[in-house]
Amino acid sequence: MEERTDRAPLYSRDSVPSPPTDQGFNFYHMDLYDSEDRPKIFPEENIRMRGEIAKEPKRGERVPELSSTTHDAQKDVEELAQYYGLEGDQDLEEEIEVGSVLRPGVSEYQSAPCLRPHTIPRREEKDWQYLGEEADEEDDRFPAWGPRGQYQELREAYRYTRGRSSEEYECYVIPEEEDEEEAPDVFCVTCKIPIRAFDNLFGEHKEHEVTQLNTAAENAREEIHKNMFKLEEQIIQMENFASHLEEVFITIEENFGRQEQNFELHYNEILEILAQKYEEKMQALGEKKREKIEALYGQLVSCGENLDTCKELMETIEEICHEEKVEFIKDAVTMADRLGEFLKTKTDVELSTHPDFEDQTIDFSDIEQLMDSINAIPAPCAPVINTQTPNSATGTSVKVCWSLFSDDTVESYQLSYKPVSDGAQSEEQKEFSVNVKESHYSVANLVPNTQYEFWVTASNSTGVSPPSERAVYVTAPSPPIIKSREILSCEHAALVCWESGNMNPVDSYTIELSKVDSEEPGSVVTESIVGIPTCESLIQLQPGESYLVYVRAINVGGPSERSEPATIHTTGTYFHLNKDTSHPLLSISEDGLTIVRGERENSASEPRDSATRFTRCVAVMGSLIPIKGRHYWEVEVDEQMDYKVGVAFEDINRRGDLGADSSSWCMSHTFISSRHKYEFLHNGVTPEIQITVPPKKIGILLDYDNHRLSFFNVDIAQHLYTFSYPFQHFVQPCFSLEKPGSLRVCNGISMPKFATVF
Repeated sequence: MEERTDRAPLYSRDSVPSPPTDQGFNFYHMDLYDSEDRPKIFPEENIRMRGEIAKEPKRGERVPELSSTTHDAQKDVEELAQYYGLEGDQDLEEEIEVGSVLRPGVSEYQSAPCLRPHTIPRREEKDWQYLGEEADEEDDRFPAWGPRGQYQELREAYRYTRGRSSEEYECYVIPEEEDEEEAPDVFCVTCKIPIRAFDNLFGEHKEHEVTQLNTAAENAREEIHKNMFKLEEQIIQMENFASHLEEVFITIEENFGRQEQNFELHYNEILEILAQKYEEKMQALGEKKREKIEALYGQLVSCGENLDTCKELMETIEEICHEEKVEFIKDAVTMADRLGEFLKTKTDVELSTHPDFEDQTIDFSDIEQLMDSINAIPAPCAPVINTQTPNSATGTSVKVCWSLFSDDTVESYQLSYKPVSDGAQSEEQKEFSVNVKESHYSVANLVPNTQYEFWVTASNSTGVSPPSERAVYVTAPSPPIIKSREILSCEHAALVCWESGNMNPVDSYTIELSKVDSEEPGSVVTESIVGIPTCESLIQLQPGESYLVYVRAINVGGPSERSEPATIHTTGTYFHLNKDTSHPLLSISEDGLTIVRGERENSASEPRDSATRFTRCVAVMGSLIPIKGRHYWEVEVDEQMDYKVGVAFEDINRRGDLGADSSSWCMSHTFISSRHKYEFLHNGVTPEIQITVPPKKIGILLDYDNHRLSFFNVDIAQHLYTFSYPFQHFVQPCFSLEKPGSLRVCNGISMPKFATVF
């Protein structure tokens, strides 16, 4: 093998030549931690080309000497020891003998590198393995105490000083063809690992659920994103909680400072009072001491004067006793008078004051009050009244809640409230108050759907807090009132109308439906419709059923009680007559189903100039539910009465006749001289129709889906005539009486079979 004289760092990316392209190998460099600053320890003379098999010398064969340009191995070892701080280890230097290797059968040492690079076996000779296996097998043939053992120790020392095993820096040679074949191309959902498609068809992952790698990666990415979002939400929650804790800490510090100032003020006041009492008591005690001493001193002076007088008298008496008789008698008379006067003077020998002082009882009642005020907490701060919680009220009650600062202690609360004035009333609303112990209270006996102002104060033994800010609460509404007579229905729907029943507006309404059951009627709510903004709603129903309808009004306080129920039958079309469109000559019965024409104008009717009333044609319109589909109703007529029955658009000209223009369709009957004349009018045109049996009950079928309006003789199940017209807009039933008489509308009935098969 050709020797190389140039030197480069071992396992450097630049020093490793590219493999020949004809061998079909890819070289993957594994030294991820190598750098150009590493000392050039190992020479490259013995680094074999990748793919070349290392050949061991035969026994007795000499190893060729290296050229003079070969790097000295001993110098490399010294550089290695200096780089890793091992230059002071003499034992290691003596133990490792670098630069010569003694081989069997050779009589002298030959210069050789201390470390041999690993060789890579060819593919056809061995399986793929680490590059160091062959060198390890070669090392086993030499004893541990010889040069090969020194080589092993140096190798272990190099691994130890690097902090990683040398296998981390070894290379793999992977054939390109097998890499492409063994690369996973699908993802096993069952095992949750990437696999080859071949394994899914014939291998251990057969019949497992698989998906594309891109899809699996995208799903994993989405799952990671979801977890990231959850983690972000948790982080936000923790940050909010930490902020709340910081606010609590700040509040505690502020409250502590306030309490400290309060205690300091109270103790200073107590000390001032005690000092003042001490001065007062000491001053009074000093006055008593001075009085006692002055009294005793005066008594002592008087006693001394009397004693001096006694001594003087005794001396004088002694002198008189030694005098002559004549002189003695003279002086004795004078002395006797003087002595008698002195003896008449009474000497006070009792103490004028006692040396003891009376025990002084000090009144500490004010001090005790101050001490009690120190032990008690200060007056609470103003409470914070909460806003109204949804659904917390009824029609006559509302639950009010409030809160306090964490360090406040409260013995009771006073909750005050009054109705909110709308500004129209001149006098002030009356206020009400109630004392409570808890921080919530349910106020009763209120007016439904009414706003109230609430405020609260807290009190303890120290005092009363300022009032809280005022909050407006509202009671739940009153139950609505369903207009049962104005309910419109058909086989598949119903239009329900109601009155609010409240002076103030509400937020929305809710309809509750209950199927009428023979066993427990109205006990189970089968459907609820919420968020209805107006006082009417079009609801979808099932045909051939009977329902009980309830309505609730809702505001921020909560829902009202149920309204009185109304019954809806979906057996047929039901509508009522619109009195606002009635001609003045017509009157509508109380049940809203019978039309009567009198000879005179109805006095209870609206003024004749109403824009919604018929003025030329004596007619009235009905209010049909505005929904597509089929509608059927019947009209009972008199054979000798002139009438018109049919449909018309809601904006029909009230000054015209039915059937005279394109906005109405009707069947007309005229009785003249015992003869019946029938016409089917639209836009003033009538076909030639002969009716032999005059109908007493006319059936009318309005079919929006098939674009037709049909008339039937109900008694004999006879089809009379059909208008074919694509109704683009909704039409309403219309009825007209040309002469005095009456007719009756029959609605809410099932459609007969002869009308369905026509």
